[in-house]
Amino acid sequence: MSIHERVSENLNRALHSAIGADKQLYLLGEDVCDPYGGAFKVTRGLSSSYPERVLSTPLSEASITGVAGGIALSGGKAIVEMMFADFAALAFDSILNFASKSVAMYGVRLPMHMVLRAPSGGGRGYGPTHSQSLHKHFIGIPHLSLFELSPLHDNHDVLEKMLTRGEPCIFFEDKTLYTRRMYRDGQIDDIFGFDYIDEEQNFARISIDGYQKSDVVLIAAGGMVERCLQAARDLFIEHEISCQIIVASRIFPIDPDPLVPILSTAGLVCVVEESTAGGTWGSEVAHALYERMWDELPGRIELVHSKNSIIPTAAHLEKDVVVQTADIYRSVRSALHA
Repeated sequence: MSIHERVSENLNRALHSAIGADKQLYLLGEDVCDPYGGAFKVTRGLSSSYPERVLSTPLSEASITGVAGGIALSGGKAIVEMMFADFAALAFDSILNFASKSVAMYGVRLPMHMVLRAPSGGGRGYGPTHSQSLHKHFIGIPHLSLFELSPLHDNHDVLEKMLTRGEPCIFFEDKTLYTRRMYRDGQIDDIFGFDYIDEEQNFARISIDGYQKSDVVLIAAGGMVERCLQAARDLFIEHEISCQIIVASRIFPIDPDPLVPILSTAGLVCVVEESTAGGTWGSEVAHALYERMWDELPGRIELVHSKNSIIPTAAHLEKDVVVQTADIYRSVRSALHA
């Protein structure tokens, strides 16, 4: 992995590697073939190298997902690219009632090797129906795993985990990350470094170099990482408040055990997500942590969400709705002074 490699380049390289290594793996989606290479150019070059297994499809998310489920049901493997995560709503029946249920409803466990890639989130000015973070609508579906794109997790490893998990996976990819660089060699900048806190490397930890404990632990995923990082930098420079940021790659099912040693010594725990409040990943994280370590937590777990609103197209209005660095900063300061 190059020190200057962008997240989209890392993901593209991972897809090339996966499809090249497995002749049973197909990639389906709207405009994924060259020369277009997908709406965000993540699939460029794939159809030229593997024309029989990288296929552009009609504009029908339900059909694409149904075909991918059929490939998985018959013993193959499939990756679906949704042009925008918002359109996964059109494929909800295929995901809920076919792909995920097929793992367990035939009397024996049937591995379903299927990944749905879903570019998600705001920050690009795409408006109300192309900017949502719909993670919460897929939380808790049996035999459906949810992952999120991260600049700290090599996509080769993440893709391998999803394709060998034996159940359908949704890979949420925050669009603002595509042009960001991948972090490598444990370094973020001159203040922050990172490591992994579990053997599976599902949880990455960003921390201030030389600090063993932190005043605040922020738990986040996807595009929230950059915003949490900036808030942590501002809090440290302006108020000497030290933060650690826990970044999850697999966001559901949730395994809270690796977090226990870190959170038990924190002054404040805060979960940050771009979704609107109500039945979210963040509330599931809080619930899992309360169950696991009620007596060890320093206090209540703070949740930071976007406002209860549609997402406007105009940039200045979008920033008033979608979680920003300033929102995280204010939430931490307010909770610490409560």
